[in-house]
Amino acid sequence: MENQITLKGKPKRLAVLDYGLFEVHAGPRTIGICGYVIETDADEVVLIDTGFPQKYAQDAEAATREDELGSFGRVLSVTPQNMPGPQLGLLGLQKSDVTLMIQSHTHIDHVGDMAGYPQAPILISAAERSLPRPLYWSGKQAMEWPDRDYRLVSNDFLLGPGFDVLHCPGHAPGQLAFLVDLPKTGWVLLTSDAISRASEIDEKFAGSWDVDQAILQGDRLMQLAHERDALVIYGHSPEQWPDLRKAPEWFE
Repeated sequence: MENQITLKGKPKRLAVLDYGLFEVHAGPRTIGICGYVIETDADEVVLIDTGFPQKYAQDAEAATREDELGSFGRVLSVTPQNMPGPQLGLLGLQKSDVTLMIQSHTHIDHVGDMAGYPQAPILISAAERSLPRPLYWSGKQAMEWPDRDYRLVSNDFLLGPGFDVLHCPGHAPGQLAFLVDLPKTGWVLLTSDAISRASEIDEKFAGSWDVDQAILQGDRLMQLAHERDALVIYGHSPEQWPDLRKAPEWFE
């Protein structure tokens, strides 16, 4: 059953959070791990994704062994400063300021602090929430669903004025992407892992949970970006990440 939520205000500004660096063996390629904060003119604070679990900032090698993540890649840099609390602090915010938490999907590098905002509902795809556990990774220490107020999504919908939530299964069963209209920047497309990097389009989304759906949704997102003349921020782009504006700076 759908249980959505509506924002009162329009997006005022957006910040990219730096959750660290990871090397994917395929390629190999170095990717940034990101989250986002969107503030509205009604003083709402929306947090999208929370990076790796805290244990990766404490001992990345031990955490990698525990989760059997080494077959996929390796952590290059995930420090205490790359955790959501310090990243929010760069923006003058605290975790308690978050009024809505959104899970773009539930892989390990997006879901690490999902339980850290008890005051905020969690907006998530119904397809992901229906799984016995978050996707996490193939290791033995998969996390449980935190006891929270979940608001479920199964189709595109308008979260608030100038804030579209896009349901884009392909990379994951319940992958979400976002279109945000900012006062000065205009439209910004946050692809999340629906398009992790521009080259993934040419690579036909190889390795996705559902390749055909990933191709379909990737094409749809790029068409939407074209129609709205949107700035595209990819989920894990090696080319874009080094120069991408990050907290404490804002897109306004």
